[in-house]
Amino acid sequence: MSVLTTDHPAWIETKTGGRARVVRAATGVWVLSWDRNGPHMDCVDGTEDVKPEFVTTDPVRLPADVPVELRESLTALGVSQRLNTPWLWDAITTAVLRQVVRAGQARKLYRNWCRTHGMRVCSAYGDLHLAPSPERVLELGDDEFAAVGARFHSTALRAAATVYEANAGRWQLLNAPDLVAELVRIPRIGPWTAAAAASDFTGDFSVYPHDDLAVRTWAAKIAPTHDWPDKKDKAFGPMWTGWAGPDRTALHTLTLSTLTWGSHAR
Repeated sequence: MSVLTTDHPAWIETKTGGRARVVRAATGVWVLSWDRNGPHMDCVDGTEDVKPEFVTTDPVRLPADVPVELRESLTALGVSQRLNTPWLWDAITTAVLRQVVRAGQARKLYRNWCRTHGMRVCSAYGDLHLAPSPERVLELGDDEFAAVGARFHSTALRAAATVYEANAGRWQLLNAPDLVAELVRIPRIGPWTAAAAASDFTGDFSVYPHDDLAVRTWAAKIAPTHDWPDKKDKAFGPMWTGWAGPDRTALHTLTLSTLTWGSHAR
């Protein structure tokens, strides 16, 4: 039985201990859930022509050079399944709202943002909410951003919304590295935000910002006896990517498995 990666803030816990989330795909809106029997998908608006996709990550593909303690814990976690966020705009929104705030704060901010300004979807798990569209974002005033705690993020969200519709069709066809290169051109979308959004949308965590605080934090908790670089030491990223070398699948596996471990530890 696989485990679900719940790093995205849209996942909520159900009354039975499972998880649920609503997503917008290319042709429809889907309510997804996960329980002891695995994933379930229900198209509640539009058509089922394009279904959401899960990425399977198997720890057998971990880099050979990772510390033993880290390898053993990630292997014990087992195979994981992560939903690719099928709406690129949602992935961009999520990454922007994570700027300068910790994961717990970002989760609350994202949910408040969607609940206040996004589309409500009634489900068996209660009301779920999609991120507000680019058009809706451009309609909001400064006070409406501030009311949900997103005043700081308004510049980046407006800049992204302004160029999204003209470029989304092309962006959605790009691989993860090329998508990062495109997104970073948007004002206030730096390398960290671009990489986080691209990973979320494509499911390729070989481009994730590997020296991210979440990766550092969970790695240190998984393998507390390893001599990790200090938080202010820039050696973490090169060390992390160096274990995988040119093997992007190994780097993806190492990074996403660590984030998955952290989701379950939380």
